[in-house]
Amino acid sequence: MSGRFQDRVAVVTGGGSGIGFAIARRFAEEGARVALLERDIESGAAAAERIRAHGGACDFLACDVSSEDSVAGALAALDSVDHLVNNAGIVMVKPVQDTTVEEWDYVMGVNVRSIFLTSKHCLARLRRSSAPAIVNIGSVSSFVGQKHTPAYVASKGAVAMLSKALALDFSEYGIRVNCVCPGITDTPMFRYHVANTPDPERTLRERCNRVPLGRMLEGVDIANAVLYLAGPESAGITGTSLLVDAGYLAAAEWANV
Repeated sequence: MSGRFQDRVAVVTGGGSGIGFAIARRFAEEGARVALLERDIESGAAAAERIRAHGGACDFLACDVSSEDSVAGALAALDSVDHLVNNAGIVMVKPVQDTTVEEWDYVMGVNVRSIFLTSKHCLARLRRSSAPAIVNIGSVSSFVGQKHTPAYVASKGAVAMLSKALALDFSEYGIRVNCVCPGITDTPMFRYHVANTPDPERTLRERCNRVPLGRMLEGVDIANAVLYLAGPESAGITGTSLLVDAGYLAAAEWANV
């Protein structure tokens, strides 16, 4: 395949399914060689094989992104990195009074510590790139709260601010750092969240009814925004958070009728 990312290397964490897989696939479609990092060996290997089956270049690297040893070991296989996409994330539906310290730390480890670790261990490789970029995946919850997900909301707020801090620190190396914040997107994680509500069908209906465009986003909607912020079209953009939410946060109140 050839495209705007021809001969570039893109690292995508949590690429085994959902938004991460869509991002990895789009990079491969645009000519990049993708290093797909995923803790779940079965889903990671299957995702990489699906990309290769459609002509893309993709290597699966088993990795627990919350572990420094695991991150350093996985990235040691790469000679160069041009684009780093920190997509790996988890949600936990549990009020703070029922959350254990271990559960809180687990969410923070996957959603926030992972960005610290991959950025730290990719830095030397990114500095050698001619047009390096980091894109972190936040959430609408980087801007607003939601009920019964305090650890998740806190972690996604941290992702947005960490992206700004890294943009400042890495600017001297010419590395741009931005954040994409998805709204309601049809992913396994979102379906899990909805399934943990008292009436999943009603919850899904009510959520979509609050979206001005009247639909859930697809993984490719987020992936296209990521590629924009990773590519030359956004050469003047760093330290920003881009909402891709179909208008979800544009109004205090909205109902499709």
